[in-house]
Amino acid sequence: MASWQEIYRSRLTTAEEAVTHIPNNCRVFFGHAANEPPVLVDALVKNYQQYENVEICHWVPMGTGEYTHPEYAGHFHYNGLFLGGVTRQCVKEGRGDYTPFFYHQSTRFFSDGTFPIDVVLVSVTPPDKNGYVNLGVSVGGTLPACKNAKIVIAQVNDQLPRTMGDGFLKVSEIDYFVEASTPLPEGGAGVVTPELDAIGKNIASLVEDGSTLQLGIGAIPDAVLSYLGDRKDLGIHSEMFSDGVVDLYQKGVVTGANKTLDKGKMVAAFLMGSKKLYDFVDDNPDVLMRRVDYVNNPAVICQNPKVVAINSCLQVDFNGQVNSESMGATQFSGIGGQLDYVRGAAMCPDGKAILAMPSTAKHGEISRIVPVFPEGTTVTTTRTDVHYIVTEYGIANLRGKSLRQRARLLIDIAHPKFREQLWEEFEKRYGKEG
Repeated sequence: MASWQEIYRSRLTTAEEAVTHIPNNCRVFFGHAANEPPVLVDALVKNYQQYENVEICHWVPMGTGEYTHPEYAGHFHYNGLFLGGVTRQCVKEGRGDYTPFFYHQSTRFFSDGTFPIDVVLVSVTPPDKNGYVNLGVSVGGTLPACKNAKIVIAQVNDQLPRTMGDGFLKVSEIDYFVEASTPLPEGGAGVVTPELDAIGKNIASLVEDGSTLQLGIGAIPDAVLSYLGDRKDLGIHSEMFSDGVVDLYQKGVVTGANKTLDKGKMVAAFLMGSKKLYDFVDDNPDVLMRRVDYVNNPAVICQNPKVVAINSCLQVDFNGQVNSESMGATQFSGIGGQLDYVRGAAMCPDGKAILAMPSTAKHGEISRIVPVFPEGTTVTTTRTDVHYIVTEYGIANLRGKSLRQRARLLIDIAHPKFREQLWEEFEKRYGKEG
């Protein structure tokens, strides 16, 4: 039997040669977020004339998205599982597609034929002494894709951190290796404006000592974390986390001591942040990267105490329906793990599901709290699932409230310049208040 070293050497090749093994009429999956392998993606695009009808799919895009450009029509077709700035336009123009499903379902869908994967392009660490490579900053859906693909092509990147948990693959499980050292894409930090700071302060008021947190990415989670410095024994069980969690860990605020599952560990499916984050998680036994059918499974989430799920949204209507992913009928992002955690928190006896947004959009020109959604708007979180809605003007707890009560509570946290107009719409629907 060949040693892992012999297997590795025999499968080592160039990016240009590796991508020639991708067949026509297949589906190619990219490693999620910062696991996207830039050298392999660039080689794929440069070799585009070889391909016919190759579908490219992934979640958060971290590269240039060149394969979505019109000149590659007939060669590549983009099918997003979550849209970003470089991929929205092709879907909007009808040159690409968006496929919605819960993030935690990907493990089953990749294996049972619902959404089969033919080829995976991923980033991995160099092999360790036992012949294992590691997926580093993205394990959740990337590992299941690797396990179920017909062909796995890996960029071996010595700048990728090695993380603990589920993200290990044997050298023999990968078909082609391409050695290339490239820095990881950094992202996630947002500008914390005064309104976002107020939102963060409002959300932080709902976080008790010993809570288990799920946080999204961007300025709102950063603002929340900045107000949690005096809490004790917070835990992390989150689809992803970023730099702000590192700061609280180093201050002794995040300990995981109160968690029921993975006590003392920070659990995530993927990571996205700065080099500071990537250096922190490298070989860190307090960070566990797990498959998404564990991390985002509501039945798992609810087993930890005081689950607080914090996510952003785009619009809320008087019924309490939440849109987090579209502009009318135009797809903007994706469902991600929002509803997984909303429902996981709801199943936790002392859980809190928080959906947050600034009260206005388009530089204050429109209210995000509306009587009804525009035609075609996606409902990401149903009115039955919704719990807390937070803006810079306050907190609305919609759980157990009637439709009339919900509308009142939402108007109270809308921007003041739109409240008169919203009350007029309220009276048309429900009559004047007594």
